[in-house]
Amino acid sequence: MYSDAFHHLYILPCTIIDLHDRSVVASITDRHITSDLAIRTLQKALDSQPAVKGELILHSDQGSQYTSKVFVEFCESVRVTESMSKAGCPYDNAPMERYFNTLKNECTNLYEFQTEEALYRTVEEFAYVNDNQVRPHSFNAYRTPYQARITS
Repeated sequence: MYSDAFHHLYILPCTIIDLHDRSVVASITDRHITSDLAIRTLQKALDSQPAVKGELILHSDQGSQYTSKVFVEFCESVRVTESMSKAGCPYDNAPMERYFNTLKNECTNLYEFQTEEALYRTVEEFAYVNDNQVRPHSFNAYRTPYQARITS
């Protein structure tokens, strides 16, 4: 039986969270993880945080999208220093892995999406509404990232 539904296997979000309060500051979902997707996501993060001044640190895994020449040069051009986990040591990236686990278990695994746009819209809503403004995080003393940000 053929199904046109889009399942979580097709979802490839590129997401940036602020480690200060665990808020999602940028997330773009696409069919392919590329350096272009990483650049668009980082630019979206920078645009969403205009008050942030000075040099920023972007921590990621060692995916080819983050180690590509074009991405490294983009980071240099916008004064973002890259930091990467050692190969085989995912613990540095635990907050991001936790976010993706929550996204799958509380969002994408629960639905069968009829269109790619519906999948992308749901993932974006989860990031910016549910995770940032509704879901309490133990890291923030069980406040939402939004609550933690406005009280700090």
